[in-house]
Amino acid sequence: MSPAHRTEAADGAGPVESPPAGGARAPRVVSGLVVRAGGGGLSLRVPGRSVAVGVALCAVLVTVMGVSLTTGDFELSVTEVVRALTGGGSPGADFIVNTLRLPRLVTGVCVGAALAVSGGILQSLTGNALGSPDVIGFTNGAAVGALTVIIVLHGSMTQIAVGALTGGLATAAVVTLLIAGRGLQGFRLVVIGIGVSAFLLAVNSYLITRATFQEALEAQAWLLGSLNNRGWTQANAIALAVVVLLPVAFALSRRLSMVEMGDLTATALGVPVGRTRTVLLVVCVALAAFATAVAGPIWFVALAAPQVARRLTRSSGPALPATALTGAVLLTASDLAVQRLFTDTLLPVGAATGTIGGLYLIWLLVTESRKSRA
Repeated sequence: MSPAHRTEAADGAGPVESPPAGGARAPRVVSGLVVRAGGGGLSLRVPGRSVAVGVALCAVLVTVMGVSLTTGDFELSVTEVVRALTGGGSPGADFIVNTLRLPRLVTGVCVGAALAVSGGILQSLTGNALGSPDVIGFTNGAAVGALTVIIVLHGSMTQIAVGALTGGLATAAVVTLLIAGRGLQGFRLVVIGIGVSAFLLAVNSYLITRATFQEALEAQAWLLGSLNNRGWTQANAIALAVVVLLPVAFALSRRLSMVEMGDLTATALGVPVGRTRTVLLVVCVALAAFATAVAGPIWFVALAAPQVARRLTRSSGPALPATALTGAVLLTASDLAVQRLFTDTLLPVGAATGTIGGLYLIWLLVTESRKSRA
């Protein structure tokens, strides 16, 4: 076998053979990781561990969804749930599944995936484990836009989503201007983002003081981050955003991996760094904004999920599909836990993720501090 037709698998799993140009043999994978076609230079990398982790996360997510749909104040069997989902169930089961539980579940899955991918993109662009839309202020910016529509304009769900998107993009523009000329690297972005986030949190408090008593109660409940009372209006809105934005993020994940290597290396590999970074930043902010619009600010899913996914897949790149599944599992499992453990009160899932995420953030800060001293 000539050197021209012998390559090494990216994960070091051994040589991969590809037929010579013009050969009739079908592509063959020796390692199970790379498929290389004919003489056209076309190849597809299939990371075995990432696939296995993805399958396992899907299984966990399906299990959590099954438990969420079958348990609660009115327990249902799997058969009753399936019949309700297919339109053949009793009126009671149909109401419980399709009106109460399923839209909440769909909202949780989509919000978790959106926040996780948003955090994964931002952490890759900044090269910083603390790069997260809720830490840097994008989430609070989206909350300002949404609260303005809720309290001042009394807008619809569509207008709230537009307001959240506008607030998130405006915050991203302000943060980018404040670090102009320094790049999206290092703790400078995190420190500036924390300052912007604190200012926006004060704006949120001011907006609440200008609201009526009932509006203030509703806004404060929304700011805690919750999936309670979420219907098909919210589920359809975030599902549409995820269907549109996640494929864009996944399609650019290869470029994102190259951008992680540095601008010079990425440019040498043919990546339009400026355009790629701009598109990914817009996708990042849009995902966080739409998630905030339908569920309120849910903290630390965007911070923790990308890092958990990287540790599970042992990937050197962003691993966005696994990140999306990890975020969906984290949020739906947290919501299921607060529903079953706190049956006497409608505890918002944001309280659970905030508690767990706060402990995780302390650990992360200590770890990063030790690394910087080393």
